[in-house]
Amino acid sequence: MKKDNNTSRLMTWIDDRLPIFSYANKNVIDYPTPKNLNYWWNFGSIAGIILVIMIITGIFLAMNYQPHTDVAFQSVERIMRDVNYGWLLRYLHMNGASMFFIVIYIHMFRGMYFGSYKNPREILWIMGVAIYVTMMATAFMGYVLPWGQMSFWGATVITNLFTTIPLVGDYLVTWIWGGFTIDSPTINRFFVWHYLMPAIIVGIVIVHLWALHVTKSNNPLGIDIKSKKDTIPFHPYYTIKDLFGFGVFLIIFLYFVFFQPNFFAEADNYIPANPMVTPPHIVPEWYFLPFYAILRAIPDKLGGVIAMGGGVMILFILPWLDTSKVRSARYRPIFKVMFWVFVADVLFLGWLGIRPSEGIYLTWGRIATFYYFFHFLVLLPALGKYEKCYPVPDDISEEFLKDHCGDTDDTDGKEEKTNA
Repeated sequence: MKKDNNTSRLMTWIDDRLPIFSYANKNVIDYPTPKNLNYWWNFGSIAGIILVIMIITGIFLAMNYQPHTDVAFQSVERIMRDVNYGWLLRYLHMNGASMFFIVIYIHMFRGMYFGSYKNPREILWIMGVAIYVTMMATAFMGYVLPWGQMSFWGATVITNLFTTIPLVGDYLVTWIWGGFTIDSPTINRFFVWHYLMPAIIVGIVIVHLWALHVTKSNNPLGIDIKSKKDTIPFHPYYTIKDLFGFGVFLIIFLYFVFFQPNFFAEADNYIPANPMVTPPHIVPEWYFLPFYAILRAIPDKLGGVIAMGGGVMILFILPWLDTSKVRSARYRPIFKVMFWVFVADVLFLGWLGIRPSEGIYLTWGRIATFYYFFHFLVLLPALGKYEKCYPVPDDISEEFLKDHCGDTDDTDGKEEKTNA
């Protein structure tokens, strides 16, 4: 008991001078969270844990990596063979990148389905997309560091895209390379930026969480919290739920680490980089493939770069493209169907990204690219104006009781519709 009193006094003394405990209690333990969140809401916290894993493993890998074209490939092999548990660190980091993107894609599609980007959460969504874009840059530079065949040629193809920028394109590429060809200055710059970018991601994540705590979490119904009875404390209810979800995810993650460590890797990247030998098919990592397919679908190089960049940048203005007042797809019958068509289109673009850019694949790529932009620029604004939506409940608690007390009245099956 005496020990507990001493601990309490120490915490009080610290909190009076630096209120970290009261802040954590308010924003984590007692944070009011909608009582109806399902497991789709686990992926935000899982992404945060993976980010920590990536940073820690990246720091230890950087201690043994040498960013020079003469020894970069050999230094990675040394990590795998000679450094104690180096193989584990690399496989955690390498597969962690793929798992990170899987979790982020699920998190983003969940946000699209339930309308988490709509008023008043526009800034929250924009910060989330900024995290995604920063992740893409970090992943690209990290992919170059092993200095295998796909690393070198992937860097060659992607950096040369900057030459399409009028007036300054060639100068920009020279600056990125650190010279007139991809060499040691290039890999050294990529190493520095790859090491720095996670700090930028952490900064954006802090702003993202700040915006989340200001606007509060969305929920499957897509309606605002009306009173305290609509919420429960984050701890212990959602901490336990998040830990369970992370436990399931960890089983899947570690399966790939220990049993299929090269499942997401390209075999050509285990061949040392050779500027004199071009691989038959140069493809980026799987998480870039939809945008790579968009790039190749446009016959003009500059047009392809604009389309590829536009495919990412359009996500920033999504809150203003979807004009419907109803957030959740649960009450939007047409949007629900179109959402899954859009998901299928993105997956199809990803598959096309590894196909040859010729013949029927090129035709399919152009059709899928057209639909990608059609969904955002035409379909979403039109649905907001003309779609007939199901009646939206007024209260989270009332609907929560219906779902958990045996009431079989399913809102999705109501025939009566009202204009959104």
